[in-house]
Amino acid sequence: MNFIKCFFITILLFNYSIIFSQIKLEEIELPKKIKETSGLEYIGDNFITHNDSGDDPKLYEFNHKGELLKFTRFYSILNRDWEDITFDGEKYYIADVGNNYATRKNLTIYIIDKKLNLTDSIKIKYKNQKSFNYLKSNSFDAEALLSIGDSLAIFSKNRKNLSTEVYVFPKKPGKYELKPLISLSVNSLITGGDYNEKYKLLALSGYDMDLEEQYIFVFNNFNLKNINSLKYINYKLPIRDAQIEAIKIIDKQSFWLTSESEGFGYPKLIKITL
Repeated sequence: MNFIKCFFITILLFNYSIIFSQIKLEEIELPKKIKETSGLEYIGDNFITHNDSGDDPKLYEFNHKGELLKFTRFYSILNRDWEDITFDGEKYYIADVGNNYATRKNLTIYIIDKKLNLTDSIKIKYKNQKSFNYLKSNSFDAEALLSIGDSLAIFSKNRKNLSTEVYVFPKKPGKYELKPLISLSVNSLITGGDYNEKYKLLALSGYDMDLEEQYIFVFNNFNLKNINSLKYINYKLPIRDAQIEAIKIIDKQSFWLTSESEGFGYPKLIKITL
């Protein structure tokens, strides 16, 4: 079922507040089999997603109507906490990097080919993490994985101070110890990300600590070489009864989002047009 709504939104740009024009919001119900959808990518003319922890290691393909078409299961790996998926035109990368309580020592990026065959993996750890004791409020969780040129980038989900740390590392299989390139003050928990080379556009999704407000963060003219001078626009979204977990860029003004069900009913595919 599709719902189309129009709202006024507020853009927060650093210390300025600007009233923007109308936003178009289209919501499409998704099957409950992907009730914890936590990543979003294209596969041909359709979408591909996965659940986070609690599901088998599966990728689900669905169309623009929200209809589930098929799934692919992997038997040689686990879904400890899959949090995002990204595609670089040749390979998919699945981020098994959910680390809610900073206890994990097995953070992994799985590398999948176009036919959805597992081909290799990347092991990562955070150089600044010295303890793996249970810690509810920590800075070593992450839910956003992006493909940017020859690199992968992780944007952290920092419950400690509501910032996001940016980690960049090669796409080549191996083991990498990561140090943050920069910490961005976003005052929210980052849950997904995407980069579009054509538009030089980077986008993040997130919500506040109380899950009352949902946001997207848009970085125009993004360039890793100028990462220390990044600027972004924070869009506060008119979305309720949802938990945004993934974002996919359509163009400079439009984005696909997915939301977990989180007891609100069905998971959703949401199209935002600014």
